[in-house]
Amino acid sequence: MGLREKAKSWIDTKFLFVIRKEEDFSVITSLSITKLKIGLIFILFLFFCFALSLFASRTFLRAWFDPEYLETENTARILELSDSIDSLILEVRQRDLYVRNIQMVIAGETETGITVDDSVTLESGGGREIDLFKKSESTKAIEEEFRGVPMDFSSPTVMMSNTFTETYFFPPIKGVVVAVFEPNANHFGVDIVALENEPVKAIADGTVIMSSWTLETGYVIGIQHSNELVSFYKHNSVLLKSVGELIRGGEIISIIGNTGELTTGQHLHFELWYKGSPLNPQEFITFN
Repeated sequence: MGLREKAKSWIDTKFLFVIRKEEDFSVITSLSITKLKIGLIFILFLFFCFALSLFASRTFLRAWFDPEYLETENTARILELSDSIDSLILEVRQRDLYVRNIQMVIAGETETGITVDDSVTLESGGGREIDLFKKSESTKAIEEEFRGVPMDFSSPTVMMSNTFTETYFFPPIKGVVVAVFEPNANHFGVDIVALENEPVKAIADGTVIMSSWTLETGYVIGIQHSNELVSFYKHNSVLLKSVGELIRGGEIISIIGNTGELTTGQHLHFELWYKGSPLNPQEFITFN
């Protein structure tokens, strides 16, 4: 028998697969198959596994097997974070400028308070430079309100706004009012005497625009609220908040004290200002 006949005989060799019941060995089914069919089925199985693996590596398993995918995702994430950081830096610089301008207005300083070293510029399209520390029109309008609005103390009801009629203010401290609001005597707030080391609280939500020491009023903290309302807390012993911090109503901001030259004992001097004009705090807040 030649080689060709042997190969043909090996390929044509048939195998019978029989499935029987275990109890009585009765035949359930049988299958006749040759070695050629077995080889073809094995090749088809390998091809199917290869195709399935290729599909999985390009779809739902791509993050595990494709290094380019990870690099692309990381690059996109880095760019996204970079844009977010740039936006946050710009927002922080603008807020610092706003707070600095408010402090200058309160201190009565001129517009030269911001030096050239503080200016930061960004390159935009067309080569135009943007000065982030240039005062906007809204900031200039606030300065004009603080500087130009006359203080008419003869009719205090004019300075009250309907905006505050439905607003709840937390009392900054519980105690006894020993000096009332007397703007004609240059006393633009109220003095409240309380227990030693009593915490002082913010009357409403806002942003700290001043947190420093002055010779006359000691440790002072000022908060900018909504509706152009500003509150000041003076003669503190300790300040617990810094400029730029966001404050919630009722949050502790300082400790009562006896600092500054214009004080004769431990108390809190509290002021309310609306659009550059002082308000009588007792018309809005109960202190006892």
